[in-house]
Amino acid sequence: MQFHRPFKLFFVLGSIFITFLLMAEVTGSKWFQVLIGNKALTMTLGVIPFPITFIVTDLLNEYYGRRGVRYLTLVGMVMIVLAFFLLQLDMAIPAAGNSPVDDHSFQVVFFNTGQVITGSIVAYLIGQLVDIQVFHLIRKKTKNKLLWLRATGSTIFSQLLDSYVVIFVAYWGTYDFQTLNSISYTNFFYKIFIAIGITPLIYLAHYWIERYLGEDAHKMAEAALKEGKEEVQPYPG
Repeated sequence: MQFHRPFKLFFVLGSIFITFLLMAEVTGSKWFQVLIGNKALTMTLGVIPFPITFIVTDLLNEYYGRRGVRYLTLVGMVMIVLAFFLLQLDMAIPAAGNSPVDDHSFQVVFFNTGQVITGSIVAYLIGQLVDIQVFHLIRKKTKNKLLWLRATGSTIFSQLLDSYVVIFVAYWGTYDFQTLNSISYTNFFYKIFIAIGITPLIYLAHYWIERYLGEDAHKMAEAALKEGKEEVQPYPG
């Protein structure tokens, strides 16, 4: 069986997206601090893998349109739910006497991860749907110009919601409002700073994809742009 390049690209981008998405969920229960002057800013480790998901989402939006991104969003949500149930199963299985990780240590780490995943499912769906809509709105308004604007603009709106929803759902009742609000806006501004900083990588990825796909790249981008009026396959070919 021969796979066409658009399909291969979708498969690779989707695999990268799911991998970094799940890593963000699994590591999100650990907090760390960054010192800026005399002030310590607290963030979750989940913000580290997220920049890659920004890039992949924008690339999928660009070449596969809303249907392609929605398809991957649904797959991502299912994988998050599956990861949650696997963690519940793992925590229910007693550790062996000679296990290098005992039950208590495992529970401490992954019970909190389960809470984060619960919040992330809600935040993920809201954030992704907003990102898709804003990306295509800006793209149509600018007539397919200003790539940096639609990439960054969609990220700002989606991550504002995501950063607050995931923290408040995951930790509401465990920490006070001030702590949760502080972590949420710190996560948000970090993500925006990174989203702006990685803009050159998005242009570089576009250049590579257009070389890899050849004429198909322009056809796919045009189809994605007109998707609101036409039926477009998630991955042509």
